[in-house]
Amino acid sequence: VHTPQELLPCQSLPKNLLFQLLGLSIATLSTVTHYGLHFTVMSDISLDNNSYRVIHYAAFYFGICLSMTLILAALLSSAATVRESQRLTTMGFFCFALAFSGLIPAACWRYTHSTEVEDSMMDVYDLVYEEVRRNTSSIRRYELAAIHEVFLCCGKHSPFGDTANIESKMCPSGPVHNAGQDCLQEIQDFLKKHLVFVSTLLGVTIGFTIYGMILTSFFWFSIHFRSNLDRKGKYILR
Repeated sequence: VHTPQELLPCQSLPKNLLFQLLGLSIATLSTVTHYGLHFTVMSDISLDNNSYRVIHYAAFYFGICLSMTLILAALLSSAATVRESQRLTTMGFFCFALAFSGLIPAACWRYTHSTEVEDSMMDVYDLVYEEVRRNTSSIRRYELAAIHEVFLCCGKHSPFGDTANIESKMCPSGPVHNAGQDCLQEIQDFLKKHLVFVSTLLGVTIGFTIYGMILTSFFWFSIHFRSNLDRKGKYILR
């Protein structure tokens, strides 16, 4: 019969694996956001005075750093569980606290600037569209055609009456052109779906990070008061 103290190391290891999977999920989402065609086509076109490129790179580096921090915290917690090391437990707690201190501002920014990413992407499209409308020989027409092809849309609803000629040249042929889907609406719908995944992952990560800090704190105090000293070194990582 195992005591609760003997079961603690065995139960902690699968939980540490969950933190590693969570870190990999964040890294995957960050990579998809950074290198996905829908985002790169806008980043390559955006001007320096547009905030989208800054947000694009900041989100990627933040996600990669966060995923590395969570994976490191999980590895340190696993090693601390096996070796019953207070030093490794403290380092694991510090990594969880570091991740938490970055997640809270990120979550606040997500909800206080909920439309900034959407507005910056639509501003990029508006800029390219209006330049092509004023000068159809501009190099911007290739960029506009690339946006139409990636987002599977065709022009936008404009108060000007000369958009039909632009859309006939710049929109991809096929049902998308015939349907005349508004690109601004398509961009908005795409971002809403993507941000749902981002918000969900942020909430789950914050919850697991708090749980990780509580778990490492409990294990640190368990080692500190030597409640499991008599069985130190008698279990292995399977």
